[in-house]
Parts: sequence; structure tokens; C-alpha cells
Amino acid sequence: MRTKAFVAEIKLYKMKAVSLSELKKELQEIPNKELVELCIAVAKYKKDNKEFLSYLLFEAHNKSAFVNDIKTEIEEHITALKSQPKNNYVKKSLRKLLRIITKYNKYINDKGTSADLLICFCSKLKQSGIPYHKSQLIVNMYEQQIKKINTLVSSLHEDLQQDYIKDLENLY
Repeated sequence: MRTKAFVAEIKLYKMKAVSLSELKKELQEIPNKELVELCIAVAKYKKDNKEFLSYLLFEAHNKSAFVNDIKTEIEEHITALKSQPKNNYVKKSLRKLLRIITKYNKYINDKGTSADLLICFCSKLKQSGIPYHKSQLIVNMYEQQIKKINTLVSSLHEDLQQDYIKDLENLY
């Protein structure tokens, strides 16, 4: 059984995160060589950090090519699911694909592109011939993506909204 002193001692070692503005000020003071070492250390810490740093360094300058690669990945993934007889596997694979799309959307950080990728996912799923209407879970997943697309599109400029609304109508 843990004593109160032991619990209090554990609480002393909690790391307190500083604000982004404080981090920015501190990072501006660090020489380039040390800054590179810090970036490497952050990239080593977690796979997501390494992937995001890779995106920023190698992909961010050409978003359209990156988005096209993601759309190709979506299409290949859904095409591979066509021949899958087990609905359980299809559900898990679609969830995994949506997690990947969400991660890429965080990297890109553009609502229009996020809507575009989700529209691509929904349209490819609809065109695939996968009997997703037989599974209520997949139908709910599909409808949830439609809601996300509506939310994203409603926050865009009116001219862009018209383009996405046409694509969105094809999903119903």
C-alpha cells in the first residue's frame, strides 16, 4: 500500500509543459547546430513526430502531389477490400484507413484538402461495390464522414463551397 508521502513524492516529478510562446522564444535563442540536434531528438521520441518532420521537410512544398499520393493510397486500399468476404476485416481496414487520412489531414492543416480527401474516401467506398449497406457500423462510419465533410465545407469560402457541394451531392 502506498503512503501519502510516496504519492506526494511522485507528484513532484511531473513535468510541466510550457506555453508555445515560451518555447518559440527559447528556440530562437538556440544556435542552429543545437536546434538540429533537438529536432533529431524529437523525431526519435515518437514515430508520428518523425513522420510529421518528414512531411514538413520533403512533402510540404508540393501539397498537390502529396494529396494525389494519398488519394492513390485510398483507392488502392479500398480496391484491395473489394474481394474480402469477411465484413469484420473490411470494417477494421476502413477504420485504419480513416485514421491514416486523419493523420494526413493534421499534417496538411487545410480544411479544403481535408474535405477533398474525405470526399475521395466516401466516393471510392461507394463506387467500390463493397456491400457496406449490409453493415450498420460501416453505414454509420460513412454517414459520420459525410457530417465531417459538411462541417468542413461550411467553414470554407463561398466559391470553394460550391465546388465541394457538387461533389458532396454525388455521395448521397
